[in-house]
Amino acid sequence: MKSLEERKIYIGVIGSGEADPEVLQLAREVGQEIARRGAVLVCGGRGGVMEAAARGAQEAGGTTVGILPGTSRSEGNPYLTVSIVTGMGEARNAIVVRSSDAVIAVAGGCGTLSEIGLALKMGVPVVGLRTWRLGSPCTGQDPVIRAASPAEAVALAFRSLGFRPAPAP
Repeated sequence: MKSLEERKIYIGVIGSGEADPEVLQLAREVGQEIARRGAVLVCGGRGGVMEAAARGAQEAGGTTVGILPGTSRSEGNPYLTVSIVTGMGEARNAIVVRSSDAVIAVAGGCGTLSEIGLALKMGVPVVGLRTWRLGSPCTGQDPVIRAASPAEAVALAFRSLGFRPAPAP
């Protein structure tokens, strides 16, 4: 069996299907950073943050996997290397999270909030970039790891998995 350092890391990028240009640029940069570090990008496969992140990863030579809500690969964005149809609608969020070693939430709406909740419940580390702030009812502490930039978000995702990646080239 491969050690953590020997296997591919899958980083999920979650966020809204519609976002403003500034958020889309952040997502694109997150995708680029993921690819530069040799990880696979997992997303919901549609537009907005998902498309921007996949575009960035593809531009940097990375692999992208889209977990689609419907039953046709044609509903995926043009930057996906692999499109997986589920026919599950929003329930596919669980597959996005379960397929990821860590997730990075870029801004986002209620769908993103559901993915953050699923990830925390499943023990998948969550890094947040301009996303929801949460507070544990017991401790009041936010369980989301906060990042100030796309590069920091990806570095924190790797660090949450127990290793410090080399800086991106």
